[in-house]
Amino acid sequence: MKEPLLDLNQRIAERVRELRAAKGLSLEALAAHSGVSRSMISLIERGESSPTAVVLEKLATALGVMLASLFDAPTATQTPISPVARRAEQTQWQDPASGYLRRNISPAGVPQPMQIVEVHFPPGGRVAFETGARDARVHQQVWVLEGAIDITVGNARHALREGDCLAMQLDSPTMFHNPTRKPARYAVVIASETTGKR
Repeated sequence: MKEPLLDLNQRIAERVRELRAAKGLSLEALAAHSGVSRSMISLIERGESSPTAVVLEKLATALGVMLASLFDAPTATQTPISPVARRAEQTQWQDPASGYLRRNISPAGVPQPMQIVEVHFPPGGRVAFETGARDARVHQQVWVLEGAIDITVGNARHALREGDCLAMQLDSPTMFHNPTRKPARYAVVIASETTGKR
């Protein structure tokens, strides 16, 4: 079930505030670390903005978390952790810029180094992430379930078709593009390992 946009924006607002406070960062410091303006972060933290995937990825990187965790409920409101994520409980979010729809498959709050996300990518859709070096090494595999998706990692372009799987590390600019007139659907498995400051 897709969450109402206002509820999801409020959840993102609370999570960003919570994560920023846990890191002891001011709005100015998070803006400097993320490359997202202070005014935009303030709007997001008040639930008055529908941030794009690109903006959320920048914030997640600066906060030292994976993008999927920005959609989790704030720690104070989380129900006891369950090892099962029922379909009806899985958070869905749509990027207002590209229209791609992502669903967090993994149970929220379970202390494991991996997360699974399902993405429905619209025909002709394109999203470019300015991913750079992180405090933790983040590995990602993209498995195409339906359709086609082109993924450019740094300077390397990979044309993926149904059944193909790409393994990559999130440490350089990455672009996702559906070059066809049909929607694409793919699963993303994300795993992180702490490496300390670089």
